[in-house]
Amino acid sequence: MDPTEIKDIVTDIVSEMRTNRVVGLDFAIQNILACFFANGHVLLEGVPGIAKTMMAFSLAEILGLEFKRIQFTPDLMPGDITGVSVFNMKTQEFTFIQGPVFSSIILCDEISRAPPKTQSALLEAMQERQVSHEGITHKLPEPFLVMATQNPIEQAGIYPLPEAQLDRFLIRQIISYPSKDAEIMMLKLKQKQDLLPVRKLSDSTQILKIQQVVREEVLVTEKILEYIVNLIRKTREHYGLTLGGSPRASLALMAVAQAKAVISGRDYVEPDDVKQLFFPVVNHRLILSPETEMDKVPVIQIVDNILKSTDVIL
Repeated sequence: MDPTEIKDIVTDIVSEMRTNRVVGLDFAIQNILACFFANGHVLLEGVPGIAKTMMAFSLAEILGLEFKRIQFTPDLMPGDITGVSVFNMKTQEFTFIQGPVFSSIILCDEISRAPPKTQSALLEAMQERQVSHEGITHKLPEPFLVMATQNPIEQAGIYPLPEAQLDRFLIRQIISYPSKDAEIMMLKLKQKQDLLPVRKLSDSTQILKIQQVVREEVLVTEKILEYIVNLIRKTREHYGLTLGGSPRASLALMAVAQAKAVISGRDYVEPDDVKQLFFPVVNHRLILSPETEMDKVPVIQIVDNILKSTDVIL
C-alpha cells in the first residue's frame, strides 16, 4: 500500500463524513485519523453539542470497525470498563465477561466525570493494549483506538485527568464552534433525515496495513528529528511554562508527523507536518507558570512563539 492510495482513502473518508454526518470539522477528522494511523489515542475537548460523539461513532462506522461507547459517571466502576468475573453454575467456575473496552474503537464520553480509580482502569489498555484481570492477561483487538471527550467549561462534579493519563493521549484535539456556512449545512442535513447512512470505506486489515506503512516506510531525516527535539526542548525551557513536553512528547510528534505525511500522499516528513501537529501534541502536556496564568496568556500563544522562534535547516 503506497501513500497515494492512503491519501485517496482519507479523502473519501473525510468527504463521506462531511456529506452525511459532520460538517465543518475536516481538519479535526484528519488529525484524528493521523492519530489512529500513528497507533495513538485522542482526547476531544469542546463544549457540548458540537458533534464530538457523532464524529466518533460515525468514523467507526465508515472505517468498518466495532464501536462501543462508555458514558463516564461518578458511580462508574473499573469493572464496568474492563470486565468482570461471573460464576458459571454449570461449570462451577468463574468466567471472565469482557467489558466494552474490548472493541476496536471506544468512546469514553465525558471522561472527567468518573473518579480517578475508574479513569486509571484505562491506563493499561491504552499503553499495553491489554487488560489484566485476576492474574490473567487479555489482549485487546487490533487496531485499537480510545477517543475520550471532555468539557472545558464545567468544573462542578468532575475529576481532572492527572498528567500521567493525559500523557497517554497522543493528541488533544480542540473542537470549536463551526462556521456560519457549516452550521447552515448541518441544518440542511438534519432536514433530510435524522441520521443519514454512510458507506463503509475500510476495515481492520486495511487500517493495520496503513499503521505499518506509517511505522516502517515513512522517512524522517536527521534534520527533521533535530527540529522535533528542538521544539520539545524549548517547551521545557520556556519562562512561561512550569512543565514542558517529555521525551514521550517527542516520540508522539514524530509518529503523528509520519502519519500526516502519509495522509498527504508522501513517504517522507516535511517541516509543515510537524508544525501542523505540534499544538495538538503538546497542548495537554504543558503546565503554565503561575505568572502566565495570572496574565491569562493562552497556551496556543506560547506554542506559536516557540514555532516562530525555532528554525529548521534542511
